[in-house]
Amino acid sequence: MIGALATGCGGAASKAATPAALKLEREDLAAACRALQSVHAPVSREVAATKAAWPLIANGLPADVGAVSGSPAAARAAASAARLPIPALFSEAQARTLTGPASQIAGLYRSYALLSTRGWKLLNASLRQIESGTPAAARFARANAALYIESVYDAHFALAQVGKKLTAAYEKLGGATSFGAGLAQAQVQALALAYSEASDRLHPHVAARLGS
Repeated sequence: MIGALATGCGGAASKAATPAALKLEREDLAAACRALQSVHAPVSREVAATKAAWPLIANGLPADVGAVSGSPAAARAAASAARLPIPALFSEAQARTLTGPASQIAGLYRSYALLSTRGWKLLNASLRQIESGTPAAARFARANAALYIESVYDAHFALAQVGKKLTAAYEKLGGATSFGAGLAQAQVQALALAYSEASDRLHPHVAARLGS
């Protein structure tokens, strides 16, 4: 669904079993956890806002789009998405330096932030065209709105994968015994819950269709 957007460069490093390589992967995973913790508050706000607005758009735009464009819930979701931060460590430039699973986690988070922000931004632009643009522009905007709705859904699908990747990585790299005080198991468990399908997936599944 999100394909290449979530891929990272950590595969080769994960296969290297030298002590030095494993040490670096653990350090990178611990740094990724600190980055996830630093953005937990704005992410939680965005997830809550989008979940509240999701029923308005999950099945596509209604005939009267004023129900969406005039909705305080949709406005809050768009505003929360626009304020999503991308930690410096997860930026495209710095994420290239990450080794092991931390690279994939950075890619998933970055995909979430970019897809959510762009999805809501472009959806709002479509709503303006439908309401006040020329008939041709309005038809084009409505026909393509499903792409932007799906982008919002895919954003949260990506976010919901972070916790599973983090838990698997922690165990693969030795767990509490290997990480020690550098990354406690309780911290990993808390982050895995915050960035999980139970916390972040949107329901119902997106049903908007291109051209509808």
